[in-house]
Amino acid sequence: MNSKKLLALLLAMSISVLAVGCSTKGSTDEETDGSNNTASSKVQGEKEEVGQVILAGSSTLAPVINEIIADFTETNNKWSNISDAYGDESIDIVVAEGGSGAGIKGLLEDTANFGLVSRPVTDEEKASIEGYSEYDLGTDALTISINPENELLKYKKDGLTTEELAKIFSGEYAYWDDVDSNLPHEEIVVVTRDISGGAHQVFQEKVMGDTEVSPNVIQASSMGALVTKIIENKNAIGYASFGVVNQNLGKVTPLNIDGIEPTSENILSGSYKISRPLLVIAKGELSEAEQAFIDACTSSNGMKVIEELGFVPAK
Repeated sequence: MNSKKLLALLLAMSISVLAVGCSTKGSTDEETDGSNNTASSKVQGEKEEVGQVILAGSSTLAPVINEIIADFTETNNKWSNISDAYGDESIDIVVAEGGSGAGIKGLLEDTANFGLVSRPVTDEEKASIEGYSEYDLGTDALTISINPENELLKYKKDGLTTEELAKIFSGEYAYWDDVDSNLPHEEIVVVTRDISGGAHQVFQEKVMGDTEVSPNVIQASSMGALVTKIIENKNAIGYASFGVVNQNLGKVTPLNIDGIEPTSENILSGSYKISRPLLVIAKGELSEAEQAFIDACTSSNGMKVIEELGFVPAK
């Protein structure tokens, strides 16, 4: 074989080896990069699994969300009815109560898909949650409520002032006749939510200011428990959720504060000042399943649930 033919043969062999090498690398890259390319990573017919969707936080929002979950689950049944990308697993959405702070903590620690918050989220908290987003469901108010048998209703028909409230909750007014001399000399039973919780933060800011509540107050585990304390004791007073009060009409009586009645109109306008937002918050981009549930929360049906449970819907 002459030198020219030998050189041509060696060159052809080199090109063949190079082509095989490139073909093998291309195949490997497709497999390796499959995590970023859903179509190439899946075996034909394989579906995504959603798993359990968890909402953690505000006990005030929990009944609302549970009602929306019930409707959402009954309507859709399986995640595959939300998207063809999902498997045939049943929809599993749960609520873990624990207060607004627990909702924020759940996002930070990746133990929850959504946080339920019934107070404003601070700028510092928002900055700590990567890809923070929030969804406004409505507005609640902390209504200062008493037992219908309380004689305060006879002598203070215009309700209480912010200053009187601060004196009651701080313990400066310990008996009802401290509030009005016509009232009986009976001890005022003050009921609050957890002092470290979101509801109390709102009350502290809107009413107490720099004055601390008395260490002798009863701290209820939920708004429902707070209202129960008022129902059971004619000398009790507490800041009860507008929604929970509306669910117990006739059993507790909300008072005017500074002459302003806690109505939906006054809460929305801001003239009744002890109000707070009802928020669902999230971290990062939502999956298709998560977005479908948020859409249900903010839908006209979701707003109807908010209103039916006594709160003021966002729209």
